[in-house]
Amino acid sequence: MPQFTPPDPNYETRIRESFDQQSAMKTIGATIGEIKPGEVHINLPYSDHITQQDGFLHAGIVTTIVDSACGYAAYTLMPLGSRVLSVEFKVNLMSPAIGERFVAIGKVIKAGRTLTVCSGEVLAFQGDESKLVALMQATMIRVDEKISS
Repeated sequence: MPQFTPPDPNYETRIRESFDQQSAMKTIGATIGEIKPGEVHINLPYSDHITQQDGFLHAGIVTTIVDSACGYAAYTLMPLGSRVLSVEFKVNLMSPAIGERFVAIGKVIKAGRTLTVCSGEVLAFQGDESKLVALMQATMIRVDEKISS
């Protein structure tokens, strides 16, 4: 895995503040976990409210947490005054998302000035056992923060 140096030394604070503004993450009960240059973890406890008809974590929820993990991983390497948006992603759902808790891990593969390519995975945990339930490949874009007048 490549080693990255964030251009903003306060990247972790910026990531946490941005995450705290995401109503979607609050709605599903997700919290931010580990943050380091080019890598972010998002934690999600199991809840009946975010499952599909068979009791598995809904694929849309799986995708939501890994998309955010990849986006924030890319954001760790963007300069102050930047915002991050998803441009595209592909998700492979490897097995039903069954577990007590889930962890989405986003990692930067290649950081560019404008586009950043990331990979992501979602692990389902039952006790101490984990199982890979999804893989993502994503492209994120850096946009300039809008200045309010």
